[in-house]
Amino acid sequence: MADDRREWIRIDDTLLLEYRLSGESAEASFRGHPSVTPDVIAAAVGKPTADLLARSGDTLNESALLPWVMKVDWLLEVILKTLAKAHPGCMEIARMTNVNISGGGISFVSPHPFNAGDRLELKIILPPFVPIHTVVNIIRTSPDPHGRGVVLATEFVDLGEDEQDRIIRHIIQTQAERLRTCRHQAVSS
Repeated sequence: MADDRREWIRIDDTLLLEYRLSGESAEASFRGHPSVTPDVIAAAVGKPTADLLARSGDTLNESALLPWVMKVDWLLEVILKTLAKAHPGCMEIARMTNVNISGGGISFVSPHPFNAGDRLELKIILPPFVPIHTVVNIIRTSPDPHGRGVVLATEFVDLGEDEQDRIIRHIIQTQAERLRTCRHQAVSS
């Protein structure tokens, strides 16, 4: 019973997310998507490192490895920005997306309309860099109250146990970090 309930633990979060209609080629999914901007590239490259630094505390901050990680990030960012500038529309990368995630599904705003019953291929990147590849079934759509597109409520279709465990661990760890931060702020004030 406890294993069945844990998939309903959910949080609001900002994750790197990439998606397309199931069966659609990557090239076809690029059409109609906004171009990859320098800000999108910087966020996609910088978020995993920032998450790693936040979760490792002083351990990594004081490591001799940190300058090398930062250098690799910088080089990757320069390469991706140059490629995006030279060939606009040639790439699609995971974007920072506000989501509501649980072990059973994920909800997010899409600028593109989809229908209930559609299946999407998803790549979710959990911090610091744990890619989860899965397929979701859209169970409900509704207009975004902020006018940014359509809110998609989905359920995971082929999520393996290991991937579900990673998502649930991420949720629990994020909840614990947020609780610690709230307690720390309450003590500080």
